[in-house]
Amino acid sequence: MIQKTVLKALRFGGILLAAALLAACGNMGDRRLPIPTTTLLGSGEADIKTLVVVLPGRHDNVEVMQKFGVAQAIHAGWPEVDVQLTSATMAYYTDGGLATRSREELLAPAQANGYQRIILMGASMGGMGSLIVDQANPGMIDHLVLMAPYLGEQELLEEIQAAGGISAWQPGPVPAVTDKSNFQRELWRHIQTFTRDDASRNRVWLAYGAADSLAKTVPVIAPALDAEHLYEREGGHKWVVWNAAASEVFAALRRQAVGSR
Repeated sequence: MIQKTVLKALRFGGILLAAALLAACGNMGDRRLPIPTTTLLGSGEADIKTLVVVLPGRHDNVEVMQKFGVAQAIHAGWPEVDVQLTSATMAYYTDGGLATRSREELLAPAQANGYQRIILMGASMGGMGSLIVDQANPGMIDHLVLMAPYLGEQELLEEIQAAGGISAWQPGPVPAVTDKSNFQRELWRHIQTFTRDDASRNRVWLAYGAADSLAKTVPVIAPALDAEHLYEREGGHKWVVWNAAASEVFAALRRQAVGSR
């Protein structure tokens, strides 16, 4: 019964409410502690020192991603990069502190350790989290790799489409504070910035399963992205789908990096 209530809350954008309901029955984590991580080093040297930081889905953490071979899938496409799996679980979202915690505990330490390129990958809730982190920390993330991201409730998607699409949509004034009542709108305000220049557009990659219920967001976000950065694959909302796409995405990123030297 609790799980059904959580899914309903997520469907209508109440991710913070859902987090509270999950506290006793799901993979919440403990925000009193630093975000748990494990880093798997690449083989050989990339063109520049590169780190891929992975934010998990709602039911995932480091251990789950290790079980499903997420780092191995990334290394299949780009063997030389280092991969940092994180347990940035629901607890780190509930107080609105994900963006700050990610900067202080993941991104800034990576830069201090000499990483010259940081790629942020997130699946489902982690895809949404990746956009939140990117929006709040301009200039720190070189590429975003989004795996079937949760991007808000149907009502907002329909509003954007009714306005003529993401480029024409008017999100309204920037609020003084971003909270659970407006964070989805602010997420799409950030996505809209990708439409304004090729450099922004080319930073972002999106993969999803054709049978995924979250694929309904693709027609809304697709105009903001490079068509060659969209990867539709067979299957649903599963790591087996995302891993296969990740290998392809990171192989493409590797070719792009090598070609730019």
